[in-house]
Amino acid sequence: MRALNETAGVAGHSECANRIYENSGNLALLELIKSKSAGRALDCGCGAGDNARILSDRGWDVDGITISPDEQQKASQICKTVLIADLESGLPTAVNGVYDLVVFSHVLEHLRNPSRVLNDIRRVLAPDGIVAVALPNVLNWRSRVRFMLGQFEYEEGGIMDNTHLRFYTFASGRRLLESNGFLVSTATVEGIFPLARKIMLPSRIVRRLDKFAGSYWPGLFGWQLLYIASLRK
Repeated sequence: MRALNETAGVAGHSECANRIYENSGNLALLELIKSKSAGRALDCGCGAGDNARILSDRGWDVDGITISPDEQQKASQICKTVLIADLESGLPTAVNGVYDLVVFSHVLEHLRNPSRVLNDIRRVLAPDGIVAVALPNVLNWRSRVRFMLGQFEYEEGGIMDNTHLRFYTFASGRRLLESNGFLVSTATVEGIFPLARKIMLPSRIVRRLDKFAGSYWPGLFGWQLLYIASLRK
């Protein structure tokens, strides 16, 4: 495993650089590309390597990019290479070759100008490659209730994370990709149906309600927006 450094612009996101994003990985997003044959993947904003671990277990060779030295250290145990760089400045010049998959899992909302890195990705994405994107849904029903009550407050995590610079809806997330030369083949959400857990319904019923709500009212019940896109021919 190798760790690379390209630190230009890192100071602009010092708060993100001091965090370690570590969880079980974005299974909902990665399930959408499960049928694609394993190849070479680039995880932009790789965190501690949780998505890379899932992809590696499926046979993918994964390179990562992070702004955090601590995340680099952790992700280097999984990824083939991990580059420290600020994606606000676009894709680092050290990233080369061709990738069959590029992942942006809760990354683009942290950038002032996400179009820059999305355009750069076209340079390294294979002709039949795909981009997998996850974004928080600012118009999730919980947020709508808070907005109606006059509450617009940043938090330490979640949809209103204090490091989020842009906010997306189900429609605007798709437009972001399409306006930067991508064709969206899948647009869906991971949803949560209100109160289903509060009234202690069986887990199988809760899952069905979540899926139903997300399928029929994605912009309202989806907490994360999920997209699979390819290069527009």
